[in-house]
Amino acid sequence: MTTKRSIFEDVGAGAAPSGAAGGAAGMIARRDLGARWGIRLWLMMLFALVVVMIAVGGLTRLTDSGLSITEWRPVTGAMPPMSAEAWASEFDKYRAIPEYQLQNKGMSLAEFKVIYWWEWGHRQLGRVIGMVWAVGFAGFLIARKVPAGWNGRLVLIGALGGLQGAIGWWMVSSGLGGDRVDVASYRLATHLGLAFIILGLIAWYVFLLGRSEASLLQARRVREGRLFGMTTGLMHFAFLQIILGALVAGIDAGRAYPTWPDMNGQFFPADAFYVPDGAGGSLPVWHAFFENPGLVQFMHRMSGYALFAFAIVVWLRGRKSAHRATKRAYHWVMGMMSVQVVLGIAAVLTAAQVHTAIAHQIGAVILWVLIIRARHLAQFPRMGSIREGTA
Repeated sequence: MTTKRSIFEDVGAGAAPSGAAGGAAGMIARRDLGARWGIRLWLMMLFALVVVMIAVGGLTRLTDSGLSITEWRPVTGAMPPMSAEAWASEFDKYRAIPEYQLQNKGMSLAEFKVIYWWEWGHRQLGRVIGMVWAVGFAGFLIARKVPAGWNGRLVLIGALGGLQGAIGWWMVSSGLGGDRVDVASYRLATHLGLAFIILGLIAWYVFLLGRSEASLLQARRVREGRLFGMTTGLMHFAFLQIILGALVAGIDAGRAYPTWPDMNGQFFPADAFYVPDGAGGSLPVWHAFFENPGLVQFMHRMSGYALFAFAIVVWLRGRKSAHRATKRAYHWVMGMMSVQVVLGIAAVLTAAQVHTAIAHQIGAVILWVLIIRARHLAQFPRMGSIREGTA
């Protein structure tokens, strides 16, 4: 017998799926949702570990600890020196490289242990991240809990993590020979840049997994394409600024011009295109863009001003969004962008003092994730109810 329905009743309102097919569909949907939330929690754990890794890496650089371990031993290197003989052996290896001979000659074993533990902790954290990824991915794969289309995405994170380890050694090896007392700045920039790419991918996946596929599909129908495109541009611009910041850190350019808004009394630093070649001459001009402290810091400053100006343009567009959550996301981006500018100026004025420099780096992490979150909400808006309104 067919039940009559009121013409005012919403389609599907109050009706539950009937029969075996409806029950099975509901069970599949619930199982899929559970798998998404489980993977999301695992990725959030990886996200937190990568953030800590970036912070520890920054402190390792600021404390000049990165060259204290002169070998790449992915497996056996997990064990630190356990005896006086082992410590003496590690110290002897360090004393053979230019950083000790040209910068730290006379360093005691106790002082060496301090920088050794920083670098060992940095590498050990990388091993932990790799283990968490491998165990988590294998577990979800064996349990067949990986949602359709997600295997490649999760493998990509692990592959980039492995590549990051290799790039880390490529970076360290650049400072072990010749007359260098630091790693090559462009290799440091590559290492940090890949860390932010990994972090950004994890954040994007966490945002996607926070909603069902059906919800994302529905939200995409009302995407704000122009705002999404502008925010993508802002994300790329912010990434460029992060790379320039890594170049500044790589050659200690932040300590060379501790004045603002001028650079030691000048707008553009003197000898900006000069890099000594060690024989009384100068290297080709292109080296200055990576190795001249004045030019590198100038580029970072000018790029920062342009990024802030572009962020204002994007924010003005974002605040006009019809969706409340999207508007709030762009307010957060603009707020953190302003804080980051202040932290950058503080880092300059304190000559990259450890606390202000690491706060500036952590600020970059927060800003990076907030931009990615705003971009996600432009692509997949959260639509408010009639009671709450969309504005």
